[in-house]
Amino acid sequence: MGTKKHYGSSEEYEQKLKRVMERLGVSEYRYDWNRTETYVEFCYKGQWYHFENSFEKSTKAYEKTRKKIFYVSDLFAQIVLALESLARLTEQGLYELSYWIEGMKMLPPASSVPTCFAALGFDHIPDTEEEVKQRFRQLVKVAHPDGGGSEELFQVLKRNYLECQAYMLEKS
Repeated sequence: MGTKKHYGSSEEYEQKLKRVMERLGVSEYRYDWNRTETYVEFCYKGQWYHFENSFEKSTKAYEKTRKKIFYVSDLFAQIVLALESLARLTEQGLYELSYWIEGMKMLPPASSVPTCFAALGFDHIPDTEEEVKQRFRQLVKVAHPDGGGSEELFQVLKRNYLECQAYMLEKS
């Protein structure tokens, strides 16, 4: 029995990627693949972001999904579909693309950093409450509805800031 292709042709997903980038308001992007991996990079507000997929990652995911990937074009399709989902979320107003993108940069390495600190962009527990306060103020300038953000985003940041304060008070 031969291996089964899960997704359409690479040309189909190249066209879909073009449409997704237009939906996201991204004009500068690039993508490529070799025999074992693929990537998509795009520039959003002057900052480049990189999405990648590989057979190595796919093999690890297979244990959860039971969907084995045999073609690098299928790896590429998975990235495009993930970006399409992101575009859909932003169009529906569930997420601001800039907030989601900033969150990508802020994700901590696999460690024991409490979620409230990670949500404020820390990859460690800060030494002082002042550091937390400064970071919160910096993020609120963008997130507050009066600054062009959304009430939902503002409330999420505020809730995480209060959790950080409680955590630091508890540990002192």
